[in-house]
Amino acid sequence: MPAMGGTFGLMAVDWEQRVDFDRLRRDRLARARRELESSDLGALVLFDANNIRYTTSTAIGTWGNDKYVRWALLPRGGEPLLWDFGSAARHHQLHCPWLGERSRAGITNFRGAIPPEVGRAQDVAEKIRAELASRGLAGEPVGIDVVEPPVLFALQEAGLRVVDGQQVMQRARMRKTPDEIVLLDTACMMVDAAYDELYRAMRPGMRENECVALVAKTLYELGSEHVEGVNAISGERSNPHPHVYSDRALRQGDPAFFDVLHAYNGYRTCYYRTFAVSSASPALVDAYRRCRDHLDDAISRVRPGATTAEIAAAFPRAADFGFATEEEAFALQLGHGVGLSIWEKPVVSRLIPPEHAEVIEEGMVFALETYWPATNGWQAARIEEQLVVTSTGCEVITRFPAEQLLVAGQRYHAVGGPLPATRMEQSNLNRPDGRGAGAVVAAARAEGRNLP
Repeated sequence: MPAMGGTFGLMAVDWEQRVDFDRLRRDRLARARRELESSDLGALVLFDANNIRYTTSTAIGTWGNDKYVRWALLPRGGEPLLWDFGSAARHHQLHCPWLGERSRAGITNFRGAIPPEVGRAQDVAEKIRAELASRGLAGEPVGIDVVEPPVLFALQEAGLRVVDGQQVMQRARMRKTPDEIVLLDTACMMVDAAYDELYRAMRPGMRENECVALVAKTLYELGSEHVEGVNAISGERSNPHPHVYSDRALRQGDPAFFDVLHAYNGYRTCYYRTFAVSSASPALVDAYRRCRDHLDDAISRVRPGATTAEIAAAFPRAADFGFATEEEAFALQLGHGVGLSIWEKPVVSRLIPPEHAEVIEEGMVFALETYWPATNGWQAARIEEQLVVTSTGCEVITRFPAEQLLVAGQRYHAVGGPLPATRMEQSNLNRPDGRGAGAVVAAARAEGRNLP
């Protein structure tokens, strides 16, 4: 298996070593345990579905990701325990031998829908307290990643000292195992294919939501577990970036950029590409070039031992592209870890002061994304690459071509030959004699004055 990723078929076979899921489970749990042991916590209580999956290698479908109805307990020096949703607990006992009887049924307060008087929050707290007490850990700090207020209050009322556990899990997940890297590379391969389908289908009149449907269809047919979102942004909607798709129809001369977020075996992508529909204005070409230049500068700085601040210095300042503060411009020039979640450590941003920078390490996987508004005031470009940190630098694992702005859709042929790919979206601004609209209007008026 390549040290830094590589893709294989999506089936398990006896004649080739592909992803070793037993090793993946062991390696992830070992990393979480190491971080817990090096902290001052007695245990971790996890409600985040991605942290539950990382430590217990269980999943019940993405519908449960924002419900907080299941939780795991990782005690110092012990094995993880899981309380899951109804019959899912029994399913894990039967089909997850690495967990077995440590999978139990449990339910929280159903995002507040179950009346507080029923005491679900107190039941959760007592289950956790009892397990900690049996291990002599009830007096130790308990780290929690995310939690609903009633459960937090119930844990405190049960005498547990609750502290932040997010940082422990973020550190555990920051560097990826070899199997995680293969899964992330495979997830990117699927988006490579989805972008190819999209590029061949885009045309004037196709709506943003139709683009989203085509990408989602392609990903699910390839084996995606979950299409978390497809940002489809075109035309005037590109500047400023609204971060949500609509039913707007593509038009000739539009920019159209997309972000594809999906999961393969839990592992995510965050992967932008920009296209021009039929042709690109000089302003859009320039915006794309600036985007690419900043991105390539940032990529060139990625290596073990570099800091997130050194990479962020490749990004333009907020004021350089029309924003008053880095907070207002946040996410337009950004780097972020990608794994079981699309937002993990490390974060690369000018918003973070250099004294709080983190050091880049081999095995990290993160995305770098840039944005630049066009000088015409209504267009913009956006590019994002996902990469793996190697021993000497990095390897980009998002392969759909992006070194230059791609033009999608029908190429038009006039009597003088094919129309150029770079042209203004208004035909009167593309005269072969080089005269702009103002000169043409002035000449027409002069001609009119000279008529008999």
